[in-house]
Amino acid sequence: MTRNAMWYLMLFAAVGVSAYALALGFVPAVRNSFVSDMVLQAPSASVLHFLGGGIVLLAGASQFHAGLRKKYTKLHRWLGRVYVAGVLVGGIAGFTLAFYSVGGLAAQAGFLVLAVCWLLSTGLAFRYILRRDIVAHQRWMIRSYALTLGAVTLRIYLPLFLMQGIPFEQAYPAIAWLAWVPNLIIAEWVFVAALIPRR
Repeated sequence: MTRNAMWYLMLFAAVGVSAYALALGFVPAVRNSFVSDMVLQAPSASVLHFLGGGIVLLAGASQFHAGLRKKYTKLHRWLGRVYVAGVLVGGIAGFTLAFYSVGGLAAQAGFLVLAVCWLLSTGLAFRYILRRDIVAHQRWMIRSYALTLGAVTLRIYLPLFLMQGIPFEQAYPAIAWLAWVPNLIIAEWVFVAALIPRR
């Protein structure tokens, strides 16, 4: 698969999950019972996580097209700022929501570590771009967006587990880790190591 094809596939998934997340934040009628319970337990954190995550999925996807970055430099910088702000909002909200996760300590720990890694990787990406270290910035942005895409992979794993007859209560703790750890490993091995040579 070519890089352009991979980008379009990523963009398609990001737009779909982003639209769903923003709908969850703005349109209560689309929330299922699981999401409704989450909003009842932590209303502000839930809505901020949906909105921040939805914005970040869109802003981040556009940053990985080399042609768009070169042609629209100012837009790239502004979308980068939007991305960092969205992760800050969505990450802090996600950190709070982790304590309300169903599935016990395993699920709570999975989402808690995800929120911390998401905030840290994005913070480092922002720090390096301020220092004009483009290579380090790109590495950390790849890691950050790999974690962002956990919102997509979670929604792939969940129906697959349920189709196998695995109860939600058993599936969710595993998915709390599977949604993002493999993403980070793939990003590190394929993109960080191969596409961005170390100096």
